[in-house]
Amino acid sequence: MRYHNPVISGFYPDPSVCRAGGKYYLVSSSFQYFPGVPLFESEDLVNWRQIGHVLTRESQLELTGAASSGGIFAPTIRFYNGRFYMVSTNSTTGKNFYVHTDDIYGEWSEPIEVTQGGIDPSLLFDGGKVYFLSNGGSDDGDEGITQCEIDIETGRRLTQSRVIWHGTGGRYLEGPHMYHIGVWYYLLAAEGGTEYGHMVTCARSQSPCGPFENCPDNPVLTNRNKAPAIIQGIGHAELVEDYGGEYHLVTLGFRQIHPWQPYHTLGREVFLAPAHFTPDGWIAAGTDGVMEETYELPGNFEQLKKPLFTFENTDWAIDWCCLRRPARENYLFSRESLTLRGTDTTLDGADPTFIALRQKGFDFDLGVDVSLDRGEAGVSAYISENEHYDLFLCKRDSGLFADLKLKIGPVKHLQCSLPLSPGQVRLILRGSALTYSFYLVQNGLERCLGCADTKYLSSEVSGGHTGTMLWLYAAGGNTAIFRSFALCYKS
Repeated sequence: MRYHNPVISGFYPDPSVCRAGGKYYLVSSSFQYFPGVPLFESEDLVNWRQIGHVLTRESQLELTGAASSGGIFAPTIRFYNGRFYMVSTNSTTGKNFYVHTDDIYGEWSEPIEVTQGGIDPSLLFDGGKVYFLSNGGSDDGDEGITQCEIDIETGRRLTQSRVIWHGTGGRYLEGPHMYHIGVWYYLLAAEGGTEYGHMVTCARSQSPCGPFENCPDNPVLTNRNKAPAIIQGIGHAELVEDYGGEYHLVTLGFRQIHPWQPYHTLGREVFLAPAHFTPDGWIAAGTDGVMEETYELPGNFEQLKKPLFTFENTDWAIDWCCLRRPARENYLFSRESLTLRGTDTTLDGADPTFIALRQKGFDFDLGVDVSLDRGEAGVSAYISENEHYDLFLCKRDSGLFADLKLKIGPVKHLQCSLPLSPGQVRLILRGSALTYSFYLVQNGLERCLGCADTKYLSSEVSGGHTGTMLWLYAAGGNTAIFRSFALCYKS
């Protein structure tokens, strides 16, 4: 069976995978979005179904004041003795923590803090001990992949934190994961920055505490020299053995909007590559160390796609998300409609009334019927408070208008303000790899209000580590109702 990358599309970075009960489970970073840490399930490593989030309560997820691309970094999921563990960093509070559950479909525990610093923590259960890894500083001030032993019941450190590996010399050493396979302890990490120089590097030792020797073929997987190519930024890998005994690397990566335009708008997505051990016992992956778009995988199954998203076929608690700490009283959900109560906070502020889906492909049509009593309400393509494109209805003293507003850094541009007659209005956002186009339909007449380049809603322009989100929002002390929502991907 041939599959196509990415295996999970859209902003789901820093994937981590474990296996349990004949299935596979994956988590990813969520940064400033709530709920936190999307949770997926799969039977074949290719088709992933989101089954919920790990951090669903405000007591688990402190996001007050979280900056864009702040909040939850690089989670790791592990399964041991019938229990799932998820360990992560909340960059807003500066704390490393883990939560656990005995029911993957149920609630997770309150956070247990580990007082080792750094980010991108991971766990290794081995020989009755639990090792905690992160990248950062040791107790004696050294910098690198840092390790201590912990009491898994309390999070208390049982040993001092010490650096066990300094990497291969690439910048931004991060994302450590350790595996005990045979006589070796393999340590995977990311280097080069989660950008165009990103790479997967490897070391090994016969002790979990080192010393570690570098793989002579590092990096074991990277697309940093593959050009022109849409797939870039490959790194932050998790090694997983499938139930047939074959190995794979699950990684993050991103797709450029064009082979010769180095911008990515969808965020960092989830990619899958075959892996194996060389005759001398080193990890090798991909196609000569490069991630390709397609690979063969044993088994007789079909890679499924979900081209259409509606209110009826999505789950408000699973597919959609909000910013930071949403005021729940401002959201009223039903199977056919969404009611939002707007506040004085606009899309330029920290906590607007909005709910979003991740943009999962370049080519799409999004349409929704919007009505409101005052203020403004509409749709937005959004990557941060500083960069977003907004198509919305606005009620002023002089009547109802459809406005198209573009914000790129310090520049705010009202591209169009079209007066409308009373009646039902449908707002339409159409996406392609290079352009967003904005339309409205009223009384059977479709009108284009303008277009904008996608590249300004990219990490290269906006900075940070998230991807473009497709919002429904309200502002101005109003009540807005959204009906007949449809988001259709063309490829």
